[in-house]
Amino acid sequence: MSSVGFIGLGNMGLPMAVNLLKAGHDVRVFDLNAVALEAIVSKGGVRAKSAALAAKGADVVITMLPNSGVVESVYLGAEGILAQSNDNSIFIDCSTIDPKMSQKVAAATEKMGSSFLDAPVSGGVMGAQAGTLCFMVGGKVEVLARASDLLGQMGKKIIHTGDHGTGQLAKICNNMMAGILMAATAEALALGMRNGLAPSVLSDVMRNSSGGNFMVEKWNPWPNLMAGVPASNDYHGGFQVQLMLKDLGLAIDCAQYSSAAVPLGAAARNVFALHGAASSDNPSLDISSIQRLYFPHIQNQGGSNNA
Repeated sequence: MSSVGFIGLGNMGLPMAVNLLKAGHDVRVFDLNAVALEAIVSKGGVRAKSAALAAKGADVVITMLPNSGVVESVYLGAEGILAQSNDNSIFIDCSTIDPKMSQKVAAATEKMGSSFLDAPVSGGVMGAQAGTLCFMVGGKVEVLARASDLLGQMGKKIIHTGDHGTGQLAKICNNMMAGILMAATAEALALGMRNGLAPSVLSDVMRNSSGGNFMVEKWNPWPNLMAGVPASNDYHGGFQVQLMLKDLGLAIDCAQYSSAAVPLGAAARNVFALHGAASSDNPSLDISSIQRLYFPHIQNQGGSNNA
């Protein structure tokens, strides 16, 4: 089994680290959140006093961090984790960040004699807990071959996307599509409801016709239509609106780099920005809470909307 340094124990990182513990790895962890640290220590993780100490001497170092700036600081800052690498260490960044930052970190990692993979994930908190994530991995094939068993203990699908940065690009494109689909699904359900069509009936129609998509089938934004999803938990858990806004911003940045047209991605970003600004609580809710933008009274009507 490998010695693993795991840095970043948020909604995704914590269950991923737990799955590595279950697989028998020695996992040394760091996060600024003391509650998250205590949660993983109680399951057998070893607390480190800093990110650098979590990485020191580890065979594999995994980071799951909120944005490009934090990734740059953790890897390349004065107390950065690269200084703690072994010659044969593998650094795997599962954050969702600018592809150009992944390329920058990869170059610095390889200059130090170690290896780097950008490996953002899809599958949400439920996928992280169940160990069924999809990893989109940019980097060298031979490095991925060395890391694939460990990644497979946190996910069920590993897709090699190409060179450094392409994992991030794949994730950004995927999340742009997810944002568009969630907004469109919520919009359609609200339109139906406002005209007398029950959301449960419309969801059934869409699932069995050309409007079918992941959000209708697995992540329905209307409360109490589907068990175990954030919409049935007052929109708590899942993938936060503020993170979707970050990812849609990254998509627009990538479009600017390449002169690509992303009118639907830009529209989705604006819709989520409006929703996020409508309440101080909204940014921390799941993206399915966008339903409230289209049907504001939904939070007060509960199951009566499902008939």
